[in-house]
Amino acid sequence: MSSAAENGEAAPGKQNEEKTYKKTASSAIKGAIQLGIGYTVGNLTSKPERDVLMQDFYVVESVFLPSEGSNLTPAHHYPDFRFKTYAPLAFRYFRELFGIKPDDYLYSICSEPLIELSNPGASGSLFFVTSDDEFIIKTVQHKEAEFLQKLLPGYYMNLNQNPRTLLPKFYGLYCMQSGGINIRIVVMNNVLPRSMRMHFTYDLKGSTYKRRASRKEREKSNPTFKDLDFLQDMHEGLYFDTETYNALMKTLQRDCRVLESFKIMDYSLLLGIHFLDHSIKEKEEENSQNVPDAKRPGMQKVLYSTAMESIQGPGKSGDGIITENPDTMGGIPAKSHRGEKLLLFMGIIDILQSYRLMKKLEHSWKALVYDGDTVSVHRPSFYADRFLKFMNSRVFKKIQALKASPSKKRCNSIAALKATSQEIVSSISQEWKDEKRDLLTEGQSFSSLDEEALGSRHRPDLVPSTPSLFEAASLATTISSSSLYVNEHQPHDRPTLYSNSGLLMVSKNKSKGLPSSSTFTLEEGTIYLTTEPNTLEVQDDNASVLDVYL
Repeated sequence: MSSAAENGEAAPGKQNEEKTYKKTASSAIKGAIQLGIGYTVGNLTSKPERDVLMQDFYVVESVFLPSEGSNLTPAHHYPDFRFKTYAPLAFRYFRELFGIKPDDYLYSICSEPLIELSNPGASGSLFFVTSDDEFIIKTVQHKEAEFLQKLLPGYYMNLNQNPRTLLPKFYGLYCMQSGGINIRIVVMNNVLPRSMRMHFTYDLKGSTYKRRASRKEREKSNPTFKDLDFLQDMHEGLYFDTETYNALMKTLQRDCRVLESFKIMDYSLLLGIHFLDHSIKEKEEENSQNVPDAKRPGMQKVLYSTAMESIQGPGKSGDGIITENPDTMGGIPAKSHRGEKLLLFMGIIDILQSYRLMKKLEHSWKALVYDGDTVSVHRPSFYADRFLKFMNSRVFKKIQALKASPSKKRCNSIAALKATSQEIVSSISQEWKDEKRDLLTEGQSFSSLDEEALGSRHRPDLVPSTPSLFEAASLATTISSSSLYVNEHQPHDRPTLYSNSGLLMVSKNKSKGLPSSSTFTLEEGTIYLTTEPNTLEVQDDNASVLDVYL
């Protein structure tokens, strides 16, 4: 078997020679796919609806389609082949979950010839897309098909819990047998719609070992670049608003944990970038090139199939965005570091690689030659963490909220003044309470101290046992943000401070002078001082009160 045939590439010869896969012409494969799916899905409609049971995941139905036809199958001009359908009832449930009716499924696949796509990777698989852009049909290897069949029960459980996911949506698994050759195919959702031009396409794994597109790949009309290419082209990453970023990262984290639980690794994020600014200039050219696709609907019909639907929860209006602007095709709005408006289309692909013995050996010998943490093949838990870290830090970024302008800060200066003054009042009040508690522990009360002080004036021979509470050297109260400053120097005076609901009371007991009351008020950012005479008179005692109203 030639390597060209195994890799799904055109055999050497004429330039326009048809591509082959396992020595089978792609036209024969496309015809057999349409005949086989048309028969099996039509036959499935006669079976009654019921719940999916465990044994349904392992059922394989087979039908023989001879070229001359039979009582059950139509005649065709392809070689005789046998068509197998894996878990037909389970996949019927998956299609119903995504709103795909049997008639729509048959019409998309069988009404028009399948369109063959160029091979975007090194897997050697053939890719076909339906004419309405709904489904991708991919050839898979025997181990991948076998792994998907074992994966179906867990896949069923995950889709029941959350149908909105970036993981591949599998709609059918089939096998075509002809001339001793088995060609297995899987039907999936289409991540990159053809009607929307992708100016850049990336296959991202979060790895840096040999993750650069080859020269041959770069020569293609629509090349698929890799991680190192993205870091070079989009070194600042792609920016989203906060809500979209959080929804995207939450979806990626959940999907990676599901893949990790299935021991899956070596998957990729297929990312298509469409520049809205460029599309305006290219609109006329695209319309002229896409004349055969003019009858294609403006948006996809399958539920949860677009990128925007895949990352949004049930409470968000993702469907409304698409309805209002069908031209977006369900793309996720974003911006580049230069402020260019983008539409992103993405999905996780190549999930049918489990960490089996061969993968473990591949990682071991690569780790001996290169840095083991940079190679793509790695244990599932490390692979998931590295994948998420790369997406979170290098690819997707959140637009930071703008800081408050100086004018807004000035508008909030009164509120800041009040908050600052409250802190100062609280601190001074706490100091006064601490001093009061210390005095009480010594068995002294304020009344006894006052009596003792008053008694000393009539009895010079008696001296107070403790210093008076109202003795102080000075009072200095400073509010940093409001330029409020009170500084009165009176020797042998002690201030007493009271705090009540933002009111600062400063009482001073003076040995000389007239009693007075001073009030500070704040109006429109200005502090005013008013002074009133005190009606209370105490012999040889004077008091002043400073009231600060905020």
